[in-house]
Amino acid sequence: MIHNKLTVVSLADRVQQLQLPVFREIATLADRRGAINLGGGTPDFAAPPELKAAANAAIQGDFNQYALSQGVKTLREGIAGKLQQVGGSFDPETEITVCCGATEGMAASLLAVINPGDEVIILEPAFTIYAPDAVLSGGKPVYVQLSPPEFRIERQSLEAAWSPRTKAIIINSPHNPTGRVFAAEELAIVADFCQKYELLAITDEIYDEILFDEISLPRLWTIPGMRERTIIINGFSKTYSVTGWRLGYIAAPAWLTKGIRITHNYLTISAAAPLQQAVVQAIHFSEMYYQELKRAYQARRDILLAGLNKLGIPCRIPQGGYFLLADFSRFGWDDDLAFAKWLIEAVGVAAVPLSGFYHSPPADRRLLLRFAFCKREETLHGALQRLQNIDLIHKENIGG
Repeated sequence: MIHNKLTVVSLADRVQQLQLPVFREIATLADRRGAINLGGGTPDFAAPPELKAAANAAIQGDFNQYALSQGVKTLREGIAGKLQQVGGSFDPETEITVCCGATEGMAASLLAVINPGDEVIILEPAFTIYAPDAVLSGGKPVYVQLSPPEFRIERQSLEAAWSPRTKAIIINSPHNPTGRVFAAEELAIVADFCQKYELLAITDEIYDEILFDEISLPRLWTIPGMRERTIIINGFSKTYSVTGWRLGYIAAPAWLTKGIRITHNYLTISAAAPLQQAVVQAIHFSEMYYQELKRAYQARRDILLAGLNKLGIPCRIPQGGYFLLADFSRFGWDDDLAFAKWLIEAVGVAAVPLSGFYHSPPADRRLLLRFAFCKREETLHGALQRLQNIDLIHKENIGG
């Protein structure tokens, strides 16, 4: 509580329910100790030069005032074109909204559709903003653990989570933190569930251009009966390596978009005008750019996979996104956060404990850490070099 001479003021109850995600603590400790940070999803390489040039040109061209709250028209039209390529027709005037990153897109969407007491189903492990956004919207998160060890969506788990207050379910594919791309049959289960109980689906597709081994990405909203009940959230941070630009979009039926644009307006008014103007150019990059993006990320993934496997640390092979889960169970720790801190202090490498993506302890209690491979190859090799002696360091520090 905050005390002064006149009154006693407490923080709002909604905030007191929440805490900052564990990767903030990991990043702070990594910075303090000079560790190689493979915890956060922040590339350490340059954004495309043509995109930076486009941003400079937009600023010099005086695109520096408020944009339309719903977003620059040419950008919304470009987004509609991209969505058309993967299976959906969206009206850029009434169904697409540019926002300040996918993070704001999730907040604006939940604020627009969740009433006090409404329940939002969240599949765990889950990216750390979903549950807090549900709480801040007045809703109640209901957690469903993906079935280990493959982290699959199971029909019986969804059915067990339903109640008359259930309003929505959040789906993230490619999935952070597991790297899974949910199969078409899993999304069919979700679609049946949503239509059976008249639920909304909110899909976070921020990693949709980062796919490996020639895999394709099934999309929930292309299933018959789902287009009219799905809010699509996406952005440009991951595809174009501009996480600091905070530029995303929401695509949804017009009746939902009307409400989302209201909450978006009162949250941020509009996204940065010159950056929107710059991304118009990126939207029209050739197919070669996207193929090279996949190739480069797959090469980075394979460097980290091979290096960890060589050290006797098994990993899940990611199908998409730029995170992988590595299994350190053989070191015998019960507390993955404590182990992650030890890894920073003793070895000089940072990763995020999987427990940080759960509300309650996971059913599968293996010691799993999430590593980000959105890094230069020399950064990955440097981290693997430090990990070379992990067994010896552990024996000297801990014993066994």
